[in-house]
Amino acid sequence: MESPKEKCAVVGVFNSPYSAVLCYYSLFAMQHRGQESSGISTSNGLDIQTLKGEGLVTNVFSTGLEKLIGNASIGHNRYSTAGEDSKCDVQPIFARYSLGQIAIAHNGNLVNTKKVREKLISNGAIFQSHLDTENIIHLIAQSKKDKLKDRIIEALSQIKGAYSFVFLSRGKLFAVRDEYGFRPLSLGKITNEDGSSAYVVASETCAFDLINAKYIRDVNPGEMLIFSLKDDNATFESVQIFPPKPKKCIFEFVYFSRPDSFVFNKCVYEVRKNMGIILAKEYKIQADLVIPVPDSGVIAAIGYSQESKIPFEMGIVRNHYIGRTFIEPTQSMRELKVKLKLNPIKALINNKDIIVIDDSIVRGTTSKQIISILRKTGAKKIHLVIASPQTIAPCYYGVDTPDTSQLISATKSIEEIREFVGADSLSFLSLEGLYKSIGNDDVNADGYCKACFDKQYVL
Repeated sequence: MESPKEKCAVVGVFNSPYSAVLCYYSLFAMQHRGQESSGISTSNGLDIQTLKGEGLVTNVFSTGLEKLIGNASIGHNRYSTAGEDSKCDVQPIFARYSLGQIAIAHNGNLVNTKKVREKLISNGAIFQSHLDTENIIHLIAQSKKDKLKDRIIEALSQIKGAYSFVFLSRGKLFAVRDEYGFRPLSLGKITNEDGSSAYVVASETCAFDLINAKYIRDVNPGEMLIFSLKDDNATFESVQIFPPKPKKCIFEFVYFSRPDSFVFNKCVYEVRKNMGIILAKEYKIQADLVIPVPDSGVIAAIGYSQESKIPFEMGIVRNHYIGRTFIEPTQSMRELKVKLKLNPIKALINNKDIIVIDDSIVRGTTSKQIISILRKTGAKKIHLVIASPQTIAPCYYGVDTPDTSQLISATKSIEEIREFVGADSLSFLSLEGLYKSIGNDDVNADGYCKACFDKQYVL
């Protein structure tokens, strides 16, 4: 499908005898944030062991997880937005250096990677991956500070961009968010079988639900949490290393996050349902049915249906078990590729006026094919309603979006897009409506990055 792809997911577990297993289940819960590769690094207090590979979580850890024995672990799911798709770019990244051993996992994207890397190479650094994350390893290794905490702070002061980092040493775990808080990162707590405490940090709270961790709070923008042991119990220190300048990614609500997560202290499900409610208020369309594009448009479609009193139906069925397809690039075969994933129900759609709800339009090609299939199924009128504003600019903070020339809303008017996709009408949620969905009345009042919708880049 053509929706933008989220960067990655990170998780860290400290002071649990099952830390690697808890990381595994957390990564499984956050598989939607990256499907290219996965990895876990575990410390037993003396050494750090890493298991990682290309593929889904269940494939990467089908064997070998039992060898990751230790009370502290970090994990990573990857969707590449920086570097290339290669085995060398699978995280966590591990290294031995003057203070011992370290492993790092990163969610986000650094915008000054090239400049920093060139300086490091001139100072003798040798890179083994294409990852912007590897810059941090070298900056830490080259630092003259005596403590890892100070080396991390010094390294982060030299980079710019979006990041939620987890760092694992042999005895401690560090979690850090950039001062803008672009990417989400939450803190939770687990009670071990012996009554002691363990802590977990993760990109989304849906990971906490699976491992029975209690959500405590979000890691603040510009904050570093340092987890360590005191009297055989876990504790953490909070250090505000940069002044907070909140600019949280608003697209987390539109598409990236799982609906059962709390992101930026908001329930994603409620926000998406509000999007549909506000869409129904902004666009009063006469139709027989409200139909979502599964799964991205389902929750907004529920909200639209409830507010408009137009019946909701799952008029398109999604096949969740699509493997590799061998399809020639002809028009009929392109439609077949979409039908392998999405198949409309003729008994519901035939001779009906329908409202089709989706989360976004990027290139417009998939929307065009869906509309074509619905027409052939017998839909009389098709009103395409999008539960976000027009995507007019690419993201440089860790989201995989095309450049401006490939974004249909950057090159065509709404009427031109409507003609291209073949709908009878086309509507987008207003930016004001998106903010109201989140719970804010003023688009300038709260700290969200919305550059993909308004070109107002933070960095």
